[in-house]
Amino acid sequence: MEKNKFRLRLNQIIDNVLLVNLFLVIIFAIVFIFSIIMNSSGVPFFLRIFRKMWNPIVVPLITILITGALLNGITSWLKKKLHYEAEDT
Repeated sequence: MEKNKFRLRLNQIIDNVLLVNLFLVIIFAIVFIFSIIMNSSGVPFFLRIFRKMWNPIVVPLITILITGALLNGITSWLKKKLHYEAEDT
């Protein structure tokens, strides 16, 4: 029972981290669109700042988001596969 509570708590923490990560990616996407609009208006300041944030901040956020989505899909597929195989025997 204790192990199950720990697993549920860990799963909840991971879900919260991925949710915050998703919102950060959305915020940076909005900042990017704003930077492009400002750059086309003749103010390249925001695009320069966004380019400086790209490698150290945005790329890891996107990588974590994609990795989390892939791992979630793989684990749910494996759970369904193992559950169906257990019912067959």
